[in-house]
Amino acid sequence: MNNHFHNWSDIRVFLAVLRSGSTLAASKELGMAQPTVARRIDALEHSLELTLFERDTRGFQPTEDARALVDAAEALETVAHNLSETARKQNAASSRIIRITAPDSVFTSQFSAILEDFINSYGDVQFEFIKSYHVIDLAAGEADVALRFCNVIEDQSLICRKITDIKGVLAASKNYAAKHGVPTSEDELGGHKFVVYKGKNIPQLINNWLLDRIATEQIAMTCEDIETLESALEMGAGIGPVPSRYVYSSDKVISCFELPPETINTGWLLAGPSAYRRNEVKAFIKFFAPRYSALFRED
Repeated sequence: MNNHFHNWSDIRVFLAVLRSGSTLAASKELGMAQPTVARRIDALEHSLELTLFERDTRGFQPTEDARALVDAAEALETVAHNLSETARKQNAASSRIIRITAPDSVFTSQFSAILEDFINSYGDVQFEFIKSYHVIDLAAGEADVALRFCNVIEDQSLICRKITDIKGVLAASKNYAAKHGVPTSEDELGGHKFVVYKGKNIPQLINNWLLDRIATEQIAMTCEDIETLESALEMGAGIGPVPSRYVYSSDKVISCFELPPETINTGWLLAGPSAYRRNEVKAFIKFFAPRYSALFRED
C-alpha cells in the first residue's frame, strides 16, 4: 500500500462530518462551502485508501473504518487545539512587552513617570530598555520603539513622530566659571579650555560648530558620549557643548551662551512598521509623544 497522509486539516473536516452526519451541516460549522467539504472527504479517503462514509439519502454514514479512526483523529484534534492555544498565549505574552531603545541620558525619572502613567492608563504592559547610542534596526525587529536625536531619518519605512527641536549651549561648571570666567559669545572663545566629543554616535552639529572655532591645543578632553562629557564639565575640565536641557536639569553647571540655529537637533519617536501594528505600541506612541515633548517646553 502507498497511502500518504499529508493534510492535517482534513481530520477536522472528517470529524465535523462524522459528528454532524452531513456535509451541509459540517460546512456551516466549519465555515466552508459544502462542495469543498465533500472534496476534502474524497481527498482524505483517497490518501488513506479507505472508504470512510457511505453516501445515501440520510446523509453521510460512517463506516467501520471511520469509527476505527475516531480515537486517533480526536487525539490529533486535541494536539492541534493545544498547539493553537499555546501559540496564542505566547503571542499575547510577548506582544505586551514594548522594547524601547534610546541613549542612556533619556532614561530619567521624568521618562519613567510617563511610562508609569501609561501602564496605569492602558493596563498590563511591560517595558524592556535597550540603552544605546548606536542605531538599532527597528525594521528588523531589534526593538519596537526608539528615541533618536538627529536631523534626518534615513529609513523611510519607520513611523516617525517629531518630539522637539533641541537647542545646544556651551556650558561650564560653576567652579570653572569662578576661576576662569566664561565666554558670552563665539568671539570670546580664546583663552579657554574645552571638552569635545569624539566618535560616531555623538551630537555632531554642536560638536562640529565648536571644533571649527577653537584650536587643537584648547581641547582638554575628548568624550565618547553626552554622559562622559557632562562628567568632564562637572569636574571643571573645561567648557563643552551640550543640549540646553542638561543645563536646566543640573545645579552644577551654567550656560555660557546659546548656540546658533544651525546647530539645532531634532528629537524623534520612532516605531518599526510591524511593531506599530500592535495595539499597545500604537497606543504608547500616541500617549508618550505629547507628554515627552512637554518636558522640553517646560524647560
